[in-house]
Amino acid sequence: MSFSDFLRVIQARWKLAAAIVITMTAVALVGSLVWPKKYTAKSVLMIDLKVDPVAGTSAIGVMPSAAYLATQVDIIESNHVAQKVIQNLQLDANEAMRAEWEKAGAKGDYQAWLAQRLLKNLKVEAARESNVVEISYESIDPKFAAALANNFAKSYIDATVQFKTTPAKQYSDFFEARANLARQKLEAAQNRLAEAQRLKGIVVTDEKLDAETVKLNDLSAQLTASRGAVADASSRKAQALQNSDASPDAMSNSLLLSLRGDLSRAEAKLDESLERYGDNHPSIIELRATISSIKEKIRRETGRVGSSLSANSQISQSKEAALQSAYNEQRDKLLKLKQDRNELLVIEREVSAAQRVFDAIQARQSQMNLEGSNNQNNVVILNSASEPTSPSSPRIGINTLLGAVLGLIVAAFTTMAIELSDRRIRSTSDVVNLLQIPVIGYLSSHTDNTQRPWLKKPAALLYPMDQIGHSGRDLPTQGTAGRLH
Repeated sequence: MSFSDFLRVIQARWKLAAAIVITMTAVALVGSLVWPKKYTAKSVLMIDLKVDPVAGTSAIGVMPSAAYLATQVDIIESNHVAQKVIQNLQLDANEAMRAEWEKAGAKGDYQAWLAQRLLKNLKVEAARESNVVEISYESIDPKFAAALANNFAKSYIDATVQFKTTPAKQYSDFFEARANLARQKLEAAQNRLAEAQRLKGIVVTDEKLDAETVKLNDLSAQLTASRGAVADASSRKAQALQNSDASPDAMSNSLLLSLRGDLSRAEAKLDESLERYGDNHPSIIELRATISSIKEKIRRETGRVGSSLSANSQISQSKEAALQSAYNEQRDKLLKLKQDRNELLVIEREVSAAQRVFDAIQARQSQMNLEGSNNQNNVVILNSASEPTSPSSPRIGINTLLGAVLGLIVAAFTTMAIELSDRRIRSTSDVVNLLQIPVIGYLSSHTDNTQRPWLKKPAALLYPMDQIGHSGRDLPTQGTAGRLH
């Protein structure tokens, strides 16, 4: 069916179409006038996404701002916030609400039903380009709508504070319990360390260990020097045993040097006297006795030097043995001290570890105590809801216009449905298209063209045979339904 055929159907059944349009428009208008008026109150909130100075964190670092705002919208529309609103306004004691619940069947929990009842008229929207959230509540009572909008905003702010402080308090209690255990472990480790220090006679510091190490180093230096002295004394003793006169000690002895000088002078004088006197001369005998006495003295003095070297060697060896014994004793003492020190270091590390754990738990507990006592929030009320003066619904003009548009649509579908159920021939094109019969002519009144100017078309375009058979005559494009020849 072409658009021109559709217009012909509408024209033929215009009364029915007009009645449908008028009826639906009137119904929309009357319904808008009769329908109870509802009022909408709005409360506007601004959510700050800056870093929390107490917790040191920011919501924008956890999730994107759009997701964070969507989460806040869900929180406002939650039963938790609705329950707070009920408690603040004491709606559970409202007789009208309870009567409505009993009328609905009184099924389930009254508090839960009342929360769902309030959430039905709540609308929360988050702005796309800002951190603003708008809370709207619709009710037939403007005062009730404003009270609900403001209380939802207040309950949401209280809920955000509760969501921060309640977990912080729970964590604070948890950290306090852990801190008590950590304190007990620290005290036990400190007691074990003190007992170990008392039993071993040393402290954790390195002072005593350093002093004993200095003693060991000093004994080591003395032992090294003593070993050198022993080696030197043994060498001199061996040299003295091999050739006592040529030994360095004998050569450097002042008495031996003096005696050797006297011996040389006495021998020189004996040689001089032998040239003048005979062997039996008293002077010669005296000189020879003197030389023998000097040599005896030299021999005895050389023996004393050798004995002195032997005694010195024995003293050096005894000193070396004493130093070696003292060194070994000091070394064993130092090794034991180091062993005891290592055992104490293990306990000391346990104390340090327990101290670090305790300090960390104490720091976290302090942080949680601070956050648990923080009643500040990041939500600011930009606009509080006020009592609306004009209803938000029903909107009479828009509803009437929608009723008229819907009436036009229903009228069009209704007329077309009736037409299709009782199909009639309203133009020559219907004869050609529906009956598949060629049209060679038709009769119609001349007034049809003036009544339907939108259907006027050149007849030669639709029926060229009629134009040829009736040249010079104006032919109408169609006739009245039922008058086809």
